[in-house]
Amino acid sequence: MRAVGRRSSVEEVIEQLNEQLVSGAWEPGARIPTEQELSAQLEVSRAVVREAVRALAHLGVLESRQGAGTFVVSAADPTPMLRELRLAEVHDVFEVQLAYDVQAARLAAVRRDEDDLRGLRDLLRRRDEAVAPEDFATADADFHLAVVRAARNPLLLESYRYFVGKLREGLRALRAHDDLVDSGPQPHHDLLAAIEARDPAAAAEAAHAVIEPGLTALGGILGKDGQ
Repeated sequence: MRAVGRRSSVEEVIEQLNEQLVSGAWEPGARIPTEQELSAQLEVSRAVVREAVRALAHLGVLESRQGAGTFVVSAADPTPMLRELRLAEVHDVFEVQLAYDVQAARLAAVRRDEDDLRGLRDLLRRRDEAVAPEDFATADADFHLAVVRAARNPLLLESYRYFVGKLREGLRALRAHDDLVDSGPQPHHDLLAAIEARDPAAAAEAAHAVIEPGLTALGGILGKDGQ
């Protein structure tokens, strides 16, 4: 297996493990390397390896046995099931983001200061210029976190800081998926304009417009309603 680096996502680690299964390098019944060994080989944290292994075990491809290790149950390619599982998780993330961001936008429009606006303009420019899924996910999440910071609600900010890692993962998956689209730059610029104008209603509407296209597209693929 090739190293994927410490900033790698769980999806990339799953892809590496899946290659071992599909290629026959790990046959049914075989014990796979330990969490510590995989972490060293892939150059990622043990937490990332643990989550990747857990995902494959959830699909019945791997099985963890107490005190014995983790064993291969099936060499069947789990990619289609994994893709649907990940998209379902992203859908959940965007539903939570919708709740956070609409309220944060309302508050930011009332409470922001000039330093907030300068920061938001810079972050929005970075988002507009981002191309790679990793860069886009980071820039987009940083912009939304800055909106929450401008809302001046410590509890909301603390909650969003906990949530933002999941948001980055969801944005990366959305950007990398050929059948899904994000809202594009205009609603983000509308959001910033509403915050600049101190218009909480317009800011809330723009925040909803930022998230709704991706959420609707995911719901269509997964057969979920409720947008």
